Amino acid sequence: MELTLINGNPDPSNEAFEQYLISLKKFLSARDCALHDFVLRDMEIRYCLGCWDCWWKTPGLCRHKDDAEGIYRSILASDFLILASPLVAGFVSSLVKKLNDRMIPLIHPYLQLIKKESHHRKRYDHYPSLGLILDPGKDHDSEDIEIVADIYRRFALNFHCDLKFVNTHLKNQEEIIRATCGV
Repeated sequence: MELTLINGNPDPSNEAFEQYLISLKKFLSARDCALHDFVLRDMEIRYCLGCWDCWWKTPGLCRHKDDAEGIYRSILASDFLILASPLVAGFVSSLVKKLNDRMIPLIHPYLQLIKKESHHRKRYDHYPSLGLILDPGKDHDSEDIEIVADIYRRFALNFHCDLKFVNTHLKNQEEIIRATCGV
């Protein structure tokens, strides 16, 4: 099982969340999962310009030559993608949002109907399943988490994958391990 874990925590002093992710990586590695780990705060990822070059001029390739290219390859090679982020002002961190925006080269500009809705066509044959780990902090509640979950259900539909879980770092890791490794 190939897994990509994206740590979108901008604050390394958020020790509870960081320790949760370290523990999760140990659990996943112990189950013979090939884990590709990216810490967005330590990477150079530029903002999407909305130029659409990745769709029209250089299909599937962003004009930016930065660390996102390695993340793209890992995502497409993975069976499972886990996005981990604290909630900031009711949504994932700007680091995760920036990466989500930059993932647009991974789909086609052309549309198709899915469940009577227009969605982008696949560019590739395989897309990983998706999981979301959130740190709600003390300022967010279950309603905030459900709003983010709804947005990522829509994201998963357009990204041609299934959202397998939305979890918080306050819960046991067993659900994540069952969803990702099938154990």
